[in-house]
Amino acid sequence: MDLEEYKKKAAEQDDWAPGWEAIDACLEPIYRDQKPRHFGTHFHARAIMGGDQYLDGYSVYESPHGHVHIVTYGMSELYTNEESFGGEWSKWGYEMTIRLPSCGEADFMWAIDVLSKLARYTYTSKRFLEPMQYISGGGNPIKAESDTKLTGLLVINDPELSGTDTLYGRLDFLQLVGITQPELDAVIADPDQARTLTENMRKDDPFFVTDLGRTKNYIG
Repeated sequence: MDLEEYKKKAAEQDDWAPGWEAIDACLEPIYRDQKPRHFGTHFHARAIMGGDQYLDGYSVYESPHGHVHIVTYGMSELYTNEESFGGEWSKWGYEMTIRLPSCGEADFMWAIDVLSKLARYTYTSKRFLEPMQYISGGGNPIKAESDTKLTGLLVINDPELSGTDTLYGRLDFLQLVGITQPELDAVIADPDQARTLTENMRKDDPFFVTDLGRTKNYIG
């Protein structure tokens, strides 16, 4: 699609969201006709309206591999924006994901809160996430007021979502994976250990599900 075709379609369809469609197109081969649980942020709470919400929503899919897969909407360009057409990256160039053991809605809202805070951090600090980057919780559990041994996060490429080239540029999917304090300490001491950690984890779980009950250390 060239710019003139883009402008024509945008004028004809005022609710067109080509970036949103691009995300859904990446998910469709995996989840087919599954209708995810979608959680949208309130319009007036969004940053463009002066609020503190930097994402438009989250979709939660039930993976056939026995876990839930949460995907964000809003780190990339979602709606019509002529100035973004043909860019190298779609806004920040990625959406975030996280996988949790199959659970009810009340058991995954903490993860949505974490994703929301990471989006806020990126938009306000202008510092984006990259694969093999770690995020420290300062010794605190990644789920507040829980006894989980997971105190940090590691950023990896989502093992199922390979990304795509959109009308606005490249879109990748970065997955957050919960890690223990010994694992986090090892990666802080030597960032190259992040790849060793992921390879060790992959042997037990190729999808890198963040299980708050995990106590096993894969490094450190």
